[in-house]
Amino acid sequence: MLIPTDLNRYYLKAAKVVTAETVLLDHAVLVEQGKISAITTQIEPEIKVIDLGEHSLFPGFIDLHIHGREGCDIMDGTPESLETISRSLAKHGVTGFVGTTVTADWDVSIQAYKNMASAYQNGLAGAQLLGAYNEGLFFAEAHKGAHNESFFLELTKQRFDEIYAACEGCLSSFALAPELLKSPDMIRYITDKGVRVMLGHTDANFEQTTQALAHGACGGVHIFNGMRGIHHRDPGCTGALLMDNDAMVELIPDGIHLHPSIMNMVYRLKGADKIALITDCVSAGGLQDGRYRLGELPIVVEQGVARTESGSLAGSTLTMEVGVERFYNLTDASLVEATKMASLVPAEFLNKAEQIGSIAVGKQANFALLDKDFSVQATICAGKQIF
Repeated sequence: MLIPTDLNRYYLKAAKVVTAETVLLDHAVLVEQGKISAITTQIEPEIKVIDLGEHSLFPGFIDLHIHGREGCDIMDGTPESLETISRSLAKHGVTGFVGTTVTADWDVSIQAYKNMASAYQNGLAGAQLLGAYNEGLFFAEAHKGAHNESFFLELTKQRFDEIYAACEGCLSSFALAPELLKSPDMIRYITDKGVRVMLGHTDANFEQTTQALAHGACGGVHIFNGMRGIHHRDPGCTGALLMDNDAMVELIPDGIHLHPSIMNMVYRLKGADKIALITDCVSAGGLQDGRYRLGELPIVVEQGVARTESGSLAGSTLTMEVGVERFYNLTDASLVEATKMASLVPAEFLNKAEQIGSIAVGKQANFALLDKDFSVQATICAGKQIF
């Protein structure tokens, strides 16, 4: 144990402290009652110092889009599964996550939302649930990916309201295919409830996507994957999202979902402020190759790559620290920028950046302690060690 459980005031001294603006060398972060009260080189002698040696102190990572880990799925709808996912994420520097659904039977989906509502209110032992994400049910068959089209539904206000009620205030994100809506006013209806509309698993063209963004949609689900791509005479959904200055895009930085040159292209077009690195991890994450399920859909994992039986990519087995390292090493992004995409950008998306998302005075003391090889040595949430 790095931090005694009864210690409420201490310094963390690290070789590198990665803030949202720069990398500080040989600084100490003062933690008091679970919050950051100073970042300094001047240490008060009466306060305990925990020397992290040559390790680096990163902000706790936030995964905006994750389905499961270690044999458990959000769609299990049980407290035990959420606890397993929470503890598993903490091993990888994650202090907060958004539980993400997948297309399934309606009653199974509602139970998953009710289960997340309880965890959102009561807390978890590891990484904290920061919201619920509807990724399912209202998609286009042409870009269904690892979603079972037999459960697809028309999006109505009644169906949205039932999901919203089941979440009891924790519904943060809602993915849909905009071309299937009877009226784009549905997007405004959702956003007026404080829920962010994301465009994904869609065959929407450039004009349909642009219209959806104008009506309040705010970004794209795992860019390039599950959407109409770019053609020189049809920029498609992907082109519209990349060219819109305000749209935030999710990106899976495993080097499989996107070629490194495409990752770099997205970085050059969107910049560090409009990309959120996600894992899209499924229940096979942290386990050996084999046969698993994503919701109610069978998937096969070979050499760490998850696919449906028909061969479509089915999420990933990626972890956040690996994703940050790969994006940093495979693109032109700096370490500060790659880190920001896995911490501050997600916090801003969730409207929680005043409390979490970066190492800054006044914010919650959420940290990931990494060695030079990007291996997580410890994870701290609200000043308490959770891994």
